[in-house]
Amino acid sequence: MHAMVLKAFGGPDNLQPAEIDRPEPRAGEVLVRVHACSLNPVDMRIRTGLPIGPALPAVLGADLAGAVEAVAEGVTGFAPGDEVYGCAGGVRGLGGSFADYIAADARLLALKPRNLSMREAAALPLVSITAANCMSRAAVGASDHVLVHAGCGGVGHVAVQLAKARGARVAATVSSPEKAEIARTLGADDVILYGSESVADYVRRLTGGRGFDVVVDTVGGENLDRSFQAAAAGGRVAATAARSTHDLSPLHAKALSLHVVFMLIPLLENVGREDHGRIMREVAALAEAGKLRPLIDAARFTLGQLPDAFRLLESGKASGKVVVDLIRG
Repeated sequence: MHAMVLKAFGGPDNLQPAEIDRPEPRAGEVLVRVHACSLNPVDMRIRTGLPIGPALPAVLGADLAGAVEAVAEGVTGFAPGDEVYGCAGGVRGLGGSFADYIAADARLLALKPRNLSMREAAALPLVSITAANCMSRAAVGASDHVLVHAGCGGVGHVAVQLAKARGARVAATVSSPEKAEIARTLGADDVILYGSESVADYVRRLTGGRGFDVVVDTVGGENLDRSFQAAAAGGRVAATAARSTHDLSPLHAKALSLHVVFMLIPLLENVGREDHGRIMREVAALAEAGKLRPLIDAARFTLGQLPDAFRLLESGKASGKVVVDLIRG
């Protein structure tokens, strides 16, 4: 089969086309013909050496949408021809989606939303599972006022929609007036132009100085400190980028709870993979009900153009998720 193989850690050009053996599904797995895959920042970090990746040479890639080709022993709920999607590989011990086929743990997959294309479905898995974990860990409910940082980012744009689906009032930080309009179309009740006003100012403007019940921080670094500042007393902060050092005294002063989300643990540790499949089914239901849609950059890439797709991701200029088409549909 065709694949893009990483033979040495480094830049996008280290991904090279190769012909490799098609994987054989083991017990509990399905063989999926990949129609589309999407890129995530963690794919870039694994490519440059983050030590959670597979041994080199390797096929990377976590997200996919495709069609089931074969079902191995012990798999129920899937049959050849089913259109599926999920976050199923690209880390230690698993194959990746940057190839024609992947042998995927069936617990990580769900039937693709019927109203979404393969390209659209491939954009959703990792960011949706991460956003859903933020919602559940922070126990977001209809009475909550939620702040989502980077509301047009990968995880952020899904978090806005999931919070709205739970009935919450949602504010989102964005980087431009154009993205403010996008955030509103996703359901954000209020928008904050990042850098145009201080945390104290927007907390006063939007909450009367009380603070937000829940803050979803997808940015990390100094922004996590701003998230502590923006939270109300007794509030909850869900963080997806917490590999940094912080003064935790603001948490103590306001009795905040901090929930760190790292959605790849089930893939790495083989624990709780059923939860990923369940979330994918819930996301599909929301998409089919018109309550969730992906933001996708308009640029089109084939598998052989994967290095160019990574360059777009790393430029910071993509407007939505970067998707690679293995089969145009």
